[in-house]
Amino acid sequence: MLTIYVVDEQGKKVKNSDIPITNDGTYDGYKALLQILEAHLVHLGISQAKQVLLIGDGAEWIWIHIPPLLTRLGCPTETYQLFDFYHVTQHLKAFADAAFHEETQSKEWFKKARKTLKKGNAKSLINQMDEFIALASGERCQIMVGRRNYLLDAYRQGRLNYDKAINKKLPIGSGAIESLIRQVVNLRIKGNSKFWLQENAANVVTSALSMDSWKLG
Repeated sequence: MLTIYVVDEQGKKVKNSDIPITNDGTYDGYKALLQILEAHLVHLGISQAKQVLLIGDGAEWIWIHIPPLLTRLGCPTETYQLFDFYHVTQHLKAFADAAFHEETQSKEWFKKARKTLKKGNAKSLINQMDEFIALASGERCQIMVGRRNYLLDAYRQGRLNYDKAINKKLPIGSGAIESLIRQVVNLRIKGNSKFWLQENAANVVTSALSMDSWKLG
């Protein structure tokens, strides 16, 4: 699924008929979603945007295919990419739980780590994680290394610059798409004793996405 919206100078979503919030999705895989995304971006006039921000989770296909698509469509120089902040902090939480035996210590470190990340100090945070890893062993160490590597890869790709997005009053999380998934998919499709043929489930999702309430947010 995807959602595209415009924010004003204060970072608030623009919700009107001239600049609608665009929501869409497909059951046909990421290639079909890329085609849908391209059609929406062309229709919205993406090349006329002042700046563009792409937010996604760690799914590899997003970062392999969407940035080149944006370039091909003539996106402005000010185009930014971010890993969704809240997905990243889930990895921080898992790291903290493995690094500390006491829950209070884990919570305290996690709280400070979130602030460090928001301030744009991802490298110093990764260095801290390395210090904890050096003292760990066994399964705990493996968990910590995996979570550290997730942040390190994102940092090297320039996708942890939350301070820049915050300073420009741009979003740092994918709350909009998470809300869309909850409303359109989870509440309609998922549930105990619910079973669907893919075609019928796709029709339900398509019907929900076509409603004016979703287009206007």
